[in-house]
Amino acid sequence: MKIGITCYPTFGGSGVVATELGLALAKGGDDVHFISYALPSRLNLTHDRVHFHEVTVTTYPLFDPYPPYALALATKMAEVAAYEKLEVLHVHYAIPHAISAFLAKQILHGELKVVTTLHGTDITLVGRDESYLPITRFGIEASDGVTAVSQWLKDETTANFGTDKAIEVIPNFVDLERFHHERGNIFHLFDIVDEKLICHVSNFRPVKRIMDVLEVFERVARRIPSRLMMVGDGPDRSRAEAWCREHHLRERVFFLGNVPNLEEVVGSADLFLLPSEAESFGMAALEAMASEVPVIGTKTGGMPEVVVDGESGYLLPVGDVEAMADCAIEILSNDALQRKLGKGGRQAAVERFDEKKIVPRYREFYARTT
Repeated sequence: MKIGITCYPTFGGSGVVATELGLALAKGGDDVHFISYALPSRLNLTHDRVHFHEVTVTTYPLFDPYPPYALALATKMAEVAAYEKLEVLHVHYAIPHAISAFLAKQILHGELKVVTTLHGTDITLVGRDESYLPITRFGIEASDGVTAVSQWLKDETTANFGTDKAIEVIPNFVDLERFHHERGNIFHLFDIVDEKLICHVSNFRPVKRIMDVLEVFERVARRIPSRLMMVGDGPDRSRAEAWCREHHLRERVFFLGNVPNLEEVVGSADLFLLPSEAESFGMAALEAMASEVPVIGTKTGGMPEVVVDGESGYLLPVGDVEAMADCAIEILSNDALQRKLGKGGRQAAVERFDEKKIVPRYREFYARTT
């Protein structure tokens, strides 16, 4: 098939999933065209079936301070769809992508099928804002097909938007050949010998509660020699770095930014922390599970559909840093427990979230939609 994909190119989960899906589709023989304002963070253009089309927004004084990106995106979508003869346009994150796709479809007189995947905050945060709720509902209902990454997110969409639009749950997936447990170059790079390595990956926004990550680590470090790798970037990074300086943890906490070799960092870890306020799925947790790394997360949103409490890690109430620290210490001080939870996570990834099982479900959905 010839498939267009639009996503935010940032380090957030929706962009990661969209990029990994496009690459997997290309490996399977589809022609995939990414359409966005910048190259997605994980996109590798070395595959001859993967293409990128940049959306540029012309600036005029009349448009200041809000250039009309949604309109420029719609124009580029229509242009690429017509020229490349796209069969389906798959947009990730409802706002504004579903609306731009609807406009592109109208430009092409309906000769384009639109699939929208809901990822989380487009429904639970942005979409529920009174300024965006009606247009978000319209984008969902105007799509030819809609998917959600978890049953929880599907239920939230139906309840909060009052829509009877059919929504199919297709969970996120992981490349099991890429993510696996291996003591790699990270240990040598940071001269780690007899210490435990803890990892966190996110876009460092308030919903991820990265200050909870640091508070948990500070408690763990009192009892167990350990280091913390903070992967990602975002608005809370400066605050987190300042906290580490104030608490004399600069030599134990490393802010790595958006690393291209994420699998090496995660695969080297002994424990993964994801204490989010809300998670519609928990993509970072899944990648840790695939790497045989136990996960400590929060009992919120779609996380229980991914991390099984007591089998691949522990799920605790949001904000309960004391309980999270206790569980972390229990895991890191018991090698047998760490191995058991790690293997449980890997088994769940193999059985329920393998790329080879999930990507064909998207292909089947496209076929039904078109």
